[in-house]
Amino acid sequence: MNDISFTGMGTLGVILALFALIIGLILYFRFSYKSKGNLAEKYQGKSWASPLTARNKYPDVNPFRESRTFFLVGLASALLLTIFSFGWTSYEDEVFIPDGALELEEEIEIEPPRTAEPPPPPPPPPPPVIEEIPEEEIEEEEEIEFEDMTVEEDDVVEEVEEIEEEAPPPPPPPPPPPPQEEEIFKVVEQMPRFPGCENEPGDDKAKEECAKGKMLQYIYKNLKYPAIARENGVEGMCVLQFVVDKDGAVKEVNVVRDIGAGCGDAALKVVEGMNNLPEKWTPGKQRGRPVKVLYTLPVKFKLEG
Repeated sequence: MNDISFTGMGTLGVILALFALIIGLILYFRFSYKSKGNLAEKYQGKSWASPLTARNKYPDVNPFRESRTFFLVGLASALLLTIFSFGWTSYEDEVFIPDGALELEEEIEIEPPRTAEPPPPPPPPPPPVIEEIPEEEIEEEEEIEFEDMTVEEDDVVEEVEEIEEEAPPPPPPPPPPPPQEEEIFKVVEQMPRFPGCENEPGDDKAKEECAKGKMLQYIYKNLKYPAIARENGVEGMCVLQFVVDKDGAVKEVNVVRDIGAGCGDAALKVVEGMNNLPEKWTPGKQRGRPVKVLYTLPVKFKLEG
């Protein structure tokens, strides 16, 4: 039984054949019973020796005589359906993955990730400009006359009302500091992984290899070769970069190398569709905490020979 397997179309064909057989049997017995003639005239005034003999009114059309046939047909149908149900095998579509799909053919100029660096200090103020005054414009200082401010005993001193000075307004609050962007790493201790392998046995390296295989299956199963590229025989490698966020979401997807003919857009749609999967990526970790990681992904377009 382990070697028996049927495709979905084969199982559907057997079910339709059994259905046609049952319909054929029903039509056959219906026609057979109708061909018995006028049984009411044949058995008019007939008295039955036993009530069991007349339980179907007319013995010529007694369906219980065919009960063995009906039972054997039903038993064979149920057995065939059981065998085909257990042997029904669904085959996954074969996915064509080019050789070296994750290997970069040459160095790719990668934009350095943004880091939360402090802003540069403001430039120093320019030095003061010393202007030379010509001697003609220098006027002689006038002599200062000093006034005698001596107070005698007989002098009357008038009280001067104190003038209340208004307190200066409080200084404005300092502006809030600009929000600091979180650092995006390029290489971390544990790189992010495509979903589907976290429950697999093995260490992180084995899970990473499993995740790469599942990612290739997803990409080349959903990648649609553009018609214009197929018609013109366009082949090559597109390179995409995206950020795997701390929660596993794929963000900031960019095509850093495009071979044209719509291939870059086709690869971009596949990568953006990763956010619609039931599970998200396993985020990268640095020192045991999840961080943002810049991921570089090559996508090869190869026509099948």
